[in-house]
Amino acid sequence: MILQQICPVHDIQQYSKDIFILSFVAPAIARALRPGQFVNIKVDDGLSPLLRRPFSAHRIERDRIEVLFDVVGKGTAILSQKRPGDLLDVLGPLGVPFDLERQDFSTAILVAGGLGVAPFPLVSDFLRRGAKQVVTFLGGRSSSVIVDVHLENLLVATDDGSRGFHGNVVDLLKETMAKRAFILPRIFGCGPTPMLRALSAFALEHQIPAEVSLEGPMACGIGICQGCPVELTEGGYALMCKDGPVFDVRKILL
Repeated sequence: MILQQICPVHDIQQYSKDIFILSFVAPAIARALRPGQFVNIKVDDGLSPLLRRPFSAHRIERDRIEVLFDVVGKGTAILSQKRPGDLLDVLGPLGVPFDLERQDFSTAILVAGGLGVAPFPLVSDFLRRGAKQVVTFLGGRSSSVIVDVHLENLLVATDDGSRGFHGNVVDLLKETMAKRAFILPRIFGCGPTPMLRALSAFALEHQIPAEVSLEGPMACGIGICQGCPVELTEGGYALMCKDGPVFDVRKILL
């Protein structure tokens, strides 16, 4: 069930220069939301109407939902100026979550590029309760964009070598898996499309089950506008917002 709530901001923290973590109180949405799903937040400066913005659920603390975002335009700039007590119009939970309850894997390999790390603290919390081993691979352009809070067994890659492995996160994954055996692994990925394309190719080549959460513009968030098509391997299209954002890598073309 999709819910709409007017939610007071609980807190906002500036993690780095342009990266923020905002929490808001949304009891009904928080109870219904599953790891990998997202919320659509109406961001409006009172002068010009703006489309809702989709944000992965970063963490859930009782009746509060956290979202992680960077300032990339007018809407997120407005959101970064919110203060405790300000009200947000929130729609959620939206989309298809990660399939974390299946019993055919023992090790969850989380692979994130940049702010694709957003859903993984919540994913980690869920998997920890299910007694799964969790290993997290996180990549970014430099150390300044690495958000490493609330993650399990973290390995970091940076394009410029300023932290961890010098290179991209998929290359770090390849190097690590060439040296280390993981018991019944399943990959969960989120990040920019080029990263997910490389990750999917690696998973398919090595026959490792994998799900990826796609990033992209989603106007309505509920499948009405048809503005976020995803090409399917068997022909036709799905919608990122309604049929995803999480997809099995065997079923989509990236």
